[in-house]
Amino acid sequence: MSTSQAALRPVRANLVLATLFLGTFVLGSAELLVVGVLNLIADDLRVSIPAAGALVTAFALGLAVGGPILTALTIKLDKRIVLLGAITLCILGNLVPVLVADFGVFIAARAFTGAAHGLFIAVAFVVGISVAGPERMGEAISVVFSGFAVSAALGVPLGTLVGQALGWRGSFTALVVFAVVALIATLAVVPSMPGTGGGAGNQARFAFAPRVLAVLALNLLVFASLYAALTYIVPFLESVTGISGALISAFLLAYGVATAVGSFAGGRLADRNAARTLIVATIGAALSLLALYVVGAIAFLVALVLLAWGLFAVGMVPALQYRVVSLAGPGGQLASSLPASAANVGIALGSVAGGLAIGRFTASSAVLTGLIIAVVAIPVAWATSNLRPPVADDATTTEPVAEPA
Repeated sequence: MSTSQAALRPVRANLVLATLFLGTFVLGSAELLVVGVLNLIADDLRVSIPAAGALVTAFALGLAVGGPILTALTIKLDKRIVLLGAITLCILGNLVPVLVADFGVFIAARAFTGAAHGLFIAVAFVVGISVAGPERMGEAISVVFSGFAVSAALGVPLGTLVGQALGWRGSFTALVVFAVVALIATLAVVPSMPGTGGGAGNQARFAFAPRVLAVLALNLLVFASLYAALTYIVPFLESVTGISGALISAFLLAYGVATAVGSFAGGRLADRNAARTLIVATIGAALSLLALYVVGAIAFLVALVLLAWGLFAVGMVPALQYRVVSLAGPGGQLASSLPASAANVGIALGSVAGGLAIGRFTASSAVLTGLIIAVVAIPVAWATSNLRPPVADDATTTEPVAEPA
């Protein structure tokens, strides 16, 4: 995928990428913040914890379904305007629970915010790739995605602390303030970038081609494997590893830092060879889960395994985005919204599978479930490595990005 926007000079391009990083950091914090203050929300709004969990589900569904729809509807608009609109919608969506004490309205706002979030992700990737140039495509993807990784490692814990000190509405208010900063930065730094290529219908035939769907299936498996185990990692650490309290937070922080490092490194590896990166990373993620299952009772080794797992599992995400956009060719703008949708479906399926396993067996069974899914992902990664981008046959479409051999 490409656009008519020429790559900017390195210093200006890096400034734009930093601004997009800020946006994804703030939006990533908004997505995950609910998890950290879920009990406070449930107590205040007088709903059960499982009912409050619907706030997470609503956001994921809004992103998975609404994100691609909004991307298709805005595909011909100036990308800078779309980014500003998406952040504005997220600000409004996060203001609703601060101002309205109604749980049903809160759920609707979360779905609305999830859709705007999905739109921002898709357009941020398009803008990042465009300003960095095709030779830095993987690096640009990794910078944009790393905002989410860092939000999980730092933004959510900080937001949780604010929620405990000022109440959950206080944490949402702080989030809105940071979102306004991201809005101002985007307005000041991101250049105008007119929409190019065919409309949504023309792009859809490339974005939903079988070769793209195959990599999206791999994307789904990767996240299903990750969240089958990660969703229930705290019970695993408590009952199998035998740690508790602040030590669990330290282990999770180590994992979070590893994901941030992996997301940055994964972009450079994707630039070299995205298909090979996926093969190596899926094998590494499977071996990490196997090691976690085997040495789960040894705390020191578990900490090392969590580092490796974070590097491999999240380090492949830029390569997944790279492959989807590359294989979509002229449909890359629309396709850029699809990996996030596939990931959220995978998260939902993986957490359900892990929950069923841990409900029937032991805490280790969630890790074993993640391992089984990870093993299935390996041959899928190998099979998709042979797929190639289409040759543009329509003069009205944009040139596809050729992936390095």
